[in-house]
Amino acid sequence: MKERRVYVAVHGGAGYHGVLSEQSVKNDSALSVVERAITVLEDDEHLNAGYGSNLTIDGTVECDAAVMDGLSGDFGSVGAVPGLKNPIKLASALLRHSREPDPLGRIRPMTLVASGAYSFASSQGIQTVAPNEMILPRATQEWQKWKSRLDHPVDGDPGNLPQDAMQDTVGAVAWDNEGNLAAGVSSGGLLLKYSGRIGEAATFGAGCWAQQSRCERSGMACSISGAGEHIMRGGLARVLGEALQSQQSDDSELDTHHILLRVLNQQFTEPMRQRGEQMPNAGVLLLTKEQGEDDEAVRKLWCAFTTESMAVAYASTTIPSPKASILRRPALTGSAVDADKSSVFITALPIHR
Repeated sequence: MKERRVYVAVHGGAGYHGVLSEQSVKNDSALSVVERAITVLEDDEHLNAGYGSNLTIDGTVECDAAVMDGLSGDFGSVGAVPGLKNPIKLASALLRHSREPDPLGRIRPMTLVASGAYSFASSQGIQTVAPNEMILPRATQEWQKWKSRLDHPVDGDPGNLPQDAMQDTVGAVAWDNEGNLAAGVSSGGLLLKYSGRIGEAATFGAGCWAQQSRCERSGMACSISGAGEHIMRGGLARVLGEALQSQQSDDSELDTHHILLRVLNQQFTEPMRQRGEQMPNAGVLLLTKEQGEDDEAVRKLWCAFTTESMAVAYASTTIPSPKASILRRPALTGSAVDADKSSVFITALPIHR
């Protein structure tokens, strides 16, 4: 009997504790594995997703999340939704809902926001909580500190928010026993963001992407973190998927390192710098399916980022103990990345075979 194998990788920040047990995922689809992995991250109060998220300018929690199925191309996302500890569950429910025929022939939504998303959660039996139950004391302290500086700047200068208050989206990519791929992402958004603002984690083609060829011999799933407005402007996740698909369609050997470097430099960093953003931030967790010897599908895991570091973890049903680490770029000379050199750090990760 062929051994069942499922692979999952996640990204986030400090405080990651684990992924999933072996027995619980062997028969799950890639989509379900992604949902469950991100749920773990959303439940961790140290991460900016679900409970423990950054607060808006009004002192509330509004979350974004999305999930995508590589086999079907189906997508579901929610944005600026309050009172929901696990927004990824709602994004998954919306994706499944979009597959059902509508009694009036309407096109079913793939994105819902704010009160509409909250109402849909209630209709689907997804647990909701009082909005104040989403607020962590630590988050309140950070909000008070920076809201005070914004309202009462010293010498007209409120200072700059720390980088970890401006990003830290969490996400996951997965490969199931049938070789199908899926990706997802979840975020509490920027500290002091405008109420109603949505970021890359709710935007189609920005925060996550998953695709497979018709023959199912090639594909990819990616989850992206960073500065949402920069990532949305470039449609970064979809652009990466299209670049990988283009090279695989040419029957040439896939050079994932080169594609990551080209996309992040030429289609993300350079356009942002032309707009005056000297340090555009993005991090990519990428799982690829490539054709190996004897037409065997080969999985490869990559991480690439323009920031100083990125936290990742990965595991499989064959070796269920997760390998977790904070990847850091080599020390740079000077205090900032040289604008004339590549600002991208790329590494391949030894996902279990």
